Amino acid sequence: MREAIKRAARTLPTLSEVPRIGMPGAAALRARAEQGLPFIITGVVDRWPLLALTPQVLGDRFANLPVRARVGDYVNTAFAPDRAMQDMSMAEYLELVSAGSPGLPPYLGNLELRALNQLCHWPAFFDKLGPPRFWLGPAGTVTPLHCDYDDNIFAQVWGSKRIFLAPPHHDEFLYTRAASALLYGSPFDPEAPDYERFPLAREAALVEVIVNPGELLYVPAGWYHQVRALTFSLSSNRWARGVPFALRGTAP
Repeated sequence: MREAIKRAARTLPTLSEVPRIGMPGAAALRARAEQGLPFIITGVVDRWPLLALTPQVLGDRFANLPVRARVGDYVNTAFAPDRAMQDMSMAEYLELVSAGSPGLPPYLGNLELRALNQLCHWPAFFDKLGPPRFWLGPAGTVTPLHCDYDDNIFAQVWGSKRIFLAPPHHDEFLYTRAASALLYGSPFDPEAPDYERFPLAREAALVEVIVNPGELLYVPAGWYHQVRALTFSLSSNRWARGVPFALRGTAP
């Protein structure tokens, strides 16, 4: 799968910006996804009931919801076998964020918060979707550069995030290593590039995009991405579990 995605990506044009489109029909959306390039869909997430909530309402309504926060240096341990986590309630997490702390702010990342699912209405253009995962935290929370080998739809609910993207075959410039069979990480930081340590990274075709509230980003399987919250932010994503769209024309 990984090698097939990289081969398909070698025919892609260099992306100078991530385009924004209105929600088309399912067939048109699938055809666009099969091109193997990321894009943003508008006019979907801004209709979600979750978007209409505020952090205060979230804290009041789901105060007792169990969550697990990433704490400590979760960037440099992102691809380690384990990292520091802390169990607490949603109310306790919001209090922790409000209190502030030196270093990286605590982050609720990649959590399956089923109590929030009914407040989201996902478009049905994937054959199979995994469960929604939620990402909540203040400005400064970061998920370092990595790729997944499933197609990904990423919904920005509150706040804005800066995302850097690089195509799958540019892993040869990004000093990547396997964290699992379906997850590859990179030590290169496109926000603070160290070209003395990572000289090949100059060749990586990185593109930056700001994803705003109410927008839905499609990240094709194998694309590297780094995500930073610019403001207090709530996001949700789902990974497709079928054949990646970029391989639909080449899959046996």
